[in-house]
Order: sequence, then structure tokens, then C-alpha cells
Amino acid sequence: MTGGEEIPAEVAGAGAGAPRRPRVAVVGFPNAGKSTLVNRLSGGSEAVTDSEPGVTRDRRSLPCEWNGIGFELIDTGGMDMADSDELARSVQGQARAAIEDADVVMLVVDARAGIGPGDSELAALLRGSPKPVLLVANKVDRPGDEASAAELHGLGLGDPLPVSGTHGLGTGDLLDRVTAELEGARGEEVPAASHDGAREGPPRIAILGRPNVGKSSLLNRLLGSERVIVSDRAGTTRDPIDTELLVDGATVVLVDTAGLRRRGKVAGTIGFYAQLRTERAAERADAAIVVCDASEGLTSEDLRVGEVAMKSGCATVLAFNKWDLVTADGPSGAASLDLEDARARAHKKLRLRPPLLTCSARTGRGVEAVLRQALALAERAGERVPTPQLNKLVAAVVADRPPPARHGRRLRLYYAA
Repeated sequence: MTGGEEIPAEVAGAGAGAPRRPRVAVVGFPNAGKSTLVNRLSGGSEAVTDSEPGVTRDRRSLPCEWNGIGFELIDTGGMDMADSDELARSVQGQARAAIEDADVVMLVVDARAGIGPGDSELAALLRGSPKPVLLVANKVDRPGDEASAAELHGLGLGDPLPVSGTHGLGTGDLLDRVTAELEGARGEEVPAASHDGAREGPPRIAILGRPNVGKSSLLNRLLGSERVIVSDRAGTTRDPIDTELLVDGATVVLVDTAGLRRRGKVAGTIGFYAQLRTERAAERADAAIVVCDASEGLTSEDLRVGEVAMKSGCATVLAFNKWDLVTADGPSGAASLDLEDARARAHKKLRLRPPLLTCSARTGRGVEAVLRQALALAERAGERVPTPQLNKLVAAVVADRPPPARHGRRLRLYYAA
């Protein structure tokens, strides 16, 4: 994070003092089946899973409940300690942060592959942790695999718990251990998970946009920490990532998403499912911040993302990020002309005429205003229109544009509610 305008104390990451449910970090070597197991335990399928190692990159939180005890499962990217690539180091940093923030840690190992050098390094790291560590022998899918799981005793983390993330075998015993460790670690009754509907609970704000426009940078600026991996490489984020934020003492859920491309430009199954989950995240949101790159102007792809947001039922804000790059090269007056042109094009293409704001995730300028605009729209979108007011509106619309006649008779609207 670079220096710049600070987000006020009233808009601060919920990790600073907000009550939270206990957290269980799920870590392991790439392709150990962590995301498949997390999806199985949480009862959902939000994580992108594939046989290609390294599919998960950011920390991703999913609610889970077992025997009336609620907690958060934190899925992390594969930790290959020998990989010195910049993105790999970022993934490792995210996983380490999840371990530090967790109440219990699950080390997931591929039982069929046996103990590899990477597993040994991770086990050595976790043996020094004061937190409870559960050794999970995953991919015990067939008779005979349990013998392979027993060999994981050599990691020095106690008895391995054999499970199959694919088929669900052993997951009940694993969850029993998790909840027992949580109660022991916290020394208090753990609250049960809620069963909020898609539109219930705290307002959800999805951060949408085409690849590499600065969505994750915007989220990190709001949170005041590098919660999501930021890279110049397009497509760094693959899974929608929920993060809680406190705004004026109230909880807000921000959802960072994978960059939206045209369906014809999506390569491979991983990209396809990442796109699909982004669209689903928009459908579950109350409002969307569509991030555009101000240095490139308003593109047809930006407008398409705006259409996706509106068709999903989201109240939408267009946020021109990287505004510092635009105003740095020329007078602000010239930039304002470009902004007005972009606003006119957006209002012509997008029927609900979304507000257009400028911001800079790098400096922090305008970031809070974007968030507050999205929250205001989300609140208005959830308002119930009084029946008399609705009837007047419908009557005015019908008078202006009467419905077509059917079998020579015009349709009459008597009442709307």
C-alpha cells in the first residue's frame, strides 16, 4: 500500500474491534484438494476447483456450522515454500496471514501422494504455532487409501484425520474435531451460524470490472491492508471474496470478484467458472461498484460489465479508478471534458443512468465517496414504495404509453401493489 489519503476511522476494516465468529484456516501444498474440501464442509461450491495446481490465490471466507456451532472456514492458496515467483510469494503471505488470524489451523495433505518436501516444510512451520493444528489426510477415496494416510504420522502433527473432500467420507469426524478445538481454544460457547438469505443481513457491495482495472487495490485501500493479492498480471483474483467492513459502526460486506471478460474471450474451465461465480456474486449483492480504468476511458467492456450488474438487480455506481494518472498529465479541465463524455455515453447505454465518480486506489482520493454512494443506492433500492404512490406512478406510465390492444380490447390496470 502506498501513502495517500487515509480512510476515516468511521470507515475501517471490521477486523479492528468488530465481533467475529471463530476462524479455521485451511492451508496446504498446491493441489492438495483444499478448496474441494472447503466446499464440502461449507455445503457450497463457491471456490474454483480444478486439477491444475495453484487455482486458489486469495484468502476466501465461507460460513460453516456443525452441531449448532458457527465458524468461518478460510480457504487459502497453495503454499509452495520453494517457489520464489512474486505471485507465489504473495499467495504465501496471504496464507501466513490466515494462519495468524485463525483460531484453529487445518493442514491438508494429499494422502495418495504421500509426504512431499513442501508438506514437511509446512508441518515444520506449523509445529511452532501455539494454535491447534489438525492434520487432514485428504483424497482418501478408495479402500486402501487409509493406509497411505497413516504414513502422514511422520509429519509430527499427531494422528492424521482421513477424509475425502470429493465424496464427503470422514468429514463429520473432522468437523467434530474442529468444533471441539474451537471450544477448547476460546474457552467459551461459540455462536451458531446464521442462515441469512441472499438479500438479508448486512448490505453486500460487489466490486465488479474487467481484468486489471484495480478492483482488488480499491478493496485493499478501503480495508487498510493487503487483504487481496494485487498484481499487474490480469486475472489475479479468481474467486469472489467476502470481506467485512465497519462503516459508521455498521457492518458492510464487500465482495471482490474476478475480472469479467466477454464469454468468447474466457480461456479454459477455470476462467469459465470464475466468470460464472462473479455473475452469481453480483446477483447476491445489493449494490455494485463497477470499476473502470480512467487512464483508458470508458470502454465497451466497461459498459457490458455495467449491464451485467444492472441485469443482476444491483444498484450500480461507475467508479473511474486511477484518476491520478489522468490528472497528472494534463489540466483537470481537460479531464473533466472526458468525464462528461463518459457520463453521457454511460447514461445512453445503461438505462438506469448510474452515477459516475472518480477515485484513486493508489492515493485514496475519492474512495470513501464511492463506497458511501454505493451504500446510499443500496439503501434506496431496498425501500418499499407505498401502494398509493405506486398506483399513481403506474397510472402515469399507462397514460403516457398505453399497453397494446389484445383481440380488439385494451388491457385495463386497476391496482398495483
